[in-house]
Amino acid sequence: MTTRVLIVDDQSLVRAGFRMILESEPEIEVVGEAADGLTAVLAARETQPDVILMDVRMPNVDGLEATRRLLDGKDEGPRILILTTFDLDEYVYEALRAGASGFLLKDTPPEQLVDGIRAVANGEALLAPTVTKRLIEEFTRMARRTPPPAVEQLTPRELEVLKLVARGLSNAEIAHELTLSETTIKTHVTHVLAKLGLRDRVQAVVLAYESGLV
Repeated sequence: MTTRVLIVDDQSLVRAGFRMILESEPEIEVVGEAADGLTAVLAARETQPDVILMDVRMPNVDGLEATRRLLDGKDEGPRILILTTFDLDEYVYEALRAGASGFLLKDTPPEQLVDGIRAVANGEALLAPTVTKRLIEEFTRMARRTPPPAVEQLTPRELEVLKLVARGLSNAEIAHELTLSETTIKTHVTHVLAKLGLRDRVQAVVLAYESGLV
């Protein structure tokens, strides 16, 4: 199955570099490029990508606002993978809250970039190791909200799975932790996202930390 990718960055050399890497992959098709967030929104509507590589810092409309425009209020939409030069970027947290599915630094090795695109296309969350700790610190600094009422609909097992997802564990790692099959964990995660009305695992992480569940 081919993954359709839109590349968004204000630097033409960066876009060309990403295109060169991705076009060498048989299961990835680059369907377009954009140099700012406004063009990205228009291009995404026209090309219907599965994944958007989204730079954060761009003129006119930045990557954060473009992410909001593409995903706000929508149950379905492209998976957005945030790219930035800075692992301390203050935009990253807000981009994830806006619905982005992951985050990578621009100096990520080519094979990790490709793996990252495949991961978010499959509904996984992707947080660069260097930024995960900072994100958790940011979450814990925030004023804690009470958990949304929908959390009460979760079974004890589903709540347990949600907390492990929030710690950044993969399905395989959660399965090992709980001595269950990976298929069972995947089912639990699907139920958790559906009950809480969440798009993907990243939003589950945001909710768990903001609500003080973790």
